[in-house]
Amino acid sequence: MYQLLVDGDRHGAYTGASLQRGGHNSAASDHAWAVTRAVAAGAVQAGWSRAAFVQVLLDGPYPAGRPARALQHRRGYDHAVAWLHRAFDGAQQYIRTSDPLLGRQDFHAALAALRIRIERTPWPGTAAKTDLRNLTARLDICTRSGGWDHTVSERDLAERMGCARTTTHRSNQRLLRSRLLRQLDHGTPTQGARWMLLAPTSTGPLTLSHHASTPQRPQAGGAMSGPTTRHRHHNHGNSSSDGDSDADLDTHTAARLMGLDAFAHHGLSSSGLAILAALAERDGQTLTEVQASASISRATAYRQLTTLTHLGLVQREGELLHLAPAALDGTGQRGPSCEQPAAGWTDVAKRLGVHGTAHRRRRHHHAERARWHSQQARLTDRPRRTPPVPSRTPPSEAIQPHRQGTYETFLHRTPG
Repeated sequence: MYQLLVDGDRHGAYTGASLQRGGHNSAASDHAWAVTRAVAAGAVQAGWSRAAFVQVLLDGPYPAGRPARALQHRRGYDHAVAWLHRAFDGAQQYIRTSDPLLGRQDFHAALAALRIRIERTPWPGTAAKTDLRNLTARLDICTRSGGWDHTVSERDLAERMGCARTTTHRSNQRLLRSRLLRQLDHGTPTQGARWMLLAPTSTGPLTLSHHASTPQRPQAGGAMSGPTTRHRHHNHGNSSSDGDSDADLDTHTAARLMGLDAFAHHGLSSSGLAILAALAERDGQTLTEVQASASISRATAYRQLTTLTHLGLVQREGELLHLAPAALDGTGQRGPSCEQPAAGWTDVAKRLGVHGTAHRRRRHHHAERARWHSQQARLTDRPRRTPPVPSRTPPSEAIQPHRQGTYETFLHRTPG
């Protein structure tokens, strides 16, 4: 917060576009309000009074107080003070009602609560499954780092997720728009970017852009003018009457398996990973229950379960589906639908034709890093041009006075 106050939002960590009434873009005002609220939260935690907060932002030369000083210039001192009071009171109320993290134990409890919410949030579709991989990888990174902020590059994150770097980049942008992730900086030549995983204050499943559809923008002044209405997509399955979803996954299992070749895009993919994670969380489910807990369609569930059954990783007992004893290690079990069970995830990847995908991805990323380092070394070793030495002649002597001459003299001096 001190850096935000003194240097401002240099890396755009608090940027985010929104729509006002009639569809007017208010990204600049929302950014100013977000920065002011963040500084107000830091001031409250530091023990500042409201008068001290107003004095620092209005009378100080700090970049974080520019919106308040601009508001004072436009609408007067009283209006700017009321705006700052509203930010300070809101931040004070938020800190009083939120549970503080007093130590590492409180952080791990909050991280476990966020993990449960992610596991019980429906993730339908290919893009949503990619975002689930992204959040699962970041949960493990935050567990090791011991804080919400963490450092990881897109290439390292793509290798953890088991997907391409461009896919990881698009997933990061979706999570940034959903306010589940914040980018603190863009990294350095030797380190990746710094990120912060955000834990929403509300309880229950997360509200994501994948589960909402935005109707056509209302006309200004019409009956529906105002904030855009968003309709929630209910999960198809045994949904309860209170609107809670039946999604339930084991993200620890997903984090351990998603980087393997067997779960590449043309292999078992994210839907097969979700089925194994759902059965690892609760074994012995029906086809309809697996469809709801894994957030996949019935056709996808039937197709992936057929593949997993032929590999011997999933066994059918009547209408119930069970994991083989060593299914999470890629070892199948012989059964009525499986004559040659899989002998490990490498064997599964070879059968599905995706063996070596992770190795080729790491080799490609290593080549990109080596190419970048060679370019930096070439730019560093390139001799720089010596700048021209400025003339030491005084300006008064360098400018010659205009010499008067006749027309014949001008013709004699001019070539041609």
